[in-house]
Amino acid sequence: MPPTTLARVLIAGAALTALAACSGGSPTKDHASKSPSDPATSQQKTVQGLEGMPPVLDVKDVYAADRPDQLSPVVKDFPSLVYVPNTNSNTVSVIDPKTYKVVRTIPVGVQPQHVVPSWDLKTLWVNNDKGNSLTPIDPKTGKAGKAVDVHDPYNLYFTPNGKYAIVMASLDRQLVFRDAHTMKVAKSEPATCYGVNHADFSLDGRYFIVSCEFSGELLKVDTEKMKVIGKQKLPFHGAMPQDVKVAPDGKRFYIADMMAHGLWIVDGDSFGKPTFLPTGKGAHGLYVSRDSREMYISNRGEGTISVFDFPKNRLVKKWRLPGGGSPDMGGVSSDGKVLWLSGRYNSEVYAIDTSSGKQLARIKVGSGPHGLAVYPQPGRYSLGHTGIFR
Repeated sequence: MPPTTLARVLIAGAALTALAACSGGSPTKDHASKSPSDPATSQQKTVQGLEGMPPVLDVKDVYAADRPDQLSPVVKDFPSLVYVPNTNSNTVSVIDPKTYKVVRTIPVGVQPQHVVPSWDLKTLWVNNDKGNSLTPIDPKTGKAGKAVDVHDPYNLYFTPNGKYAIVMASLDRQLVFRDAHTMKVAKSEPATCYGVNHADFSLDGRYFIVSCEFSGELLKVDTEKMKVIGKQKLPFHGAMPQDVKVAPDGKRFYIADMMAHGLWIVDGDSFGKPTFLPTGKGAHGLYVSRDSREMYISNRGEGTISVFDFPKNRLVKKWRLPGGGSPDMGGVSSDGKVLWLSGRYNSEVYAIDTSSGKQLARIKVGSGPHGLAVYPQPGRYSLGHTGIFR
């Protein structure tokens, strides 16, 4: 968060069957060809997902649809680009990942925070926080459409069944559930904390965990009831939780804390007391590798990226940006080979080789680059933020 935001303290859709299909074919055909012992077949007998949600592919891996270049038919012909919202410049810089050059600059509303893929994958929504609007970008043409009036859209998520968009209204202290197509308000749920900003969903999609940046708290929300059902204070004075990411098992949630300089790990089902893992100064963004084995953690305050190994349950590497930097939010390329991160306080974007940690490029963009989106990415549907795909 920039200091100006700290002062505020105190998305139509294609049919579900089409979206559930990846480049390998439709889910129905895929599952029909699997043997009874296949985990994706057996799991459907045990996991009762949120009504209307596409079937879970693998009970042991929520990211099973996110394999390298496994693009949905909806996005397979979209040009591969990196969209960077420049919070202070009120623009979106568009980068060609092949040349590492800015190829377009799109004027948007006031204080764009994140570029968010819609649930149906057809639209990129620019969250104009102080402009109280969402600017739609057609990822097929790269053209921006007419802004939609939405109050206080710091961040944006979607329910797993594609029914609602969830606006993280940080200033208003609300979780605003809106029709995913018209953006008409369906329900406003009081956040009961300060600075709601990031979230992720359980394996079955029936609940999600939300971070509250300014009060150092976490919320547990019932997706179907659109209601806060749990709340806890993080056990660290001055905690500032940021990005949230669920483990491949769909139960453990990791929450980056930029003041505690690491990750809080909490069991989503029990929502009990979290454990803590130090990673680096200003821990901020969390991104899972295409094989679901690793998670990249941007440590904004020290210009590093920590790598967490899920099977080993520990940190295994730390990459340092040459000359430092302020790595913030971003995403992983479709093939999984490049991690893209915005340099929040350096007006730049970093491209990092995920096999070696080597910096591939450092690209100048507008002022205050924040929640950049790499698009398209693998997956059947989007849960929001800069690209959480299932």
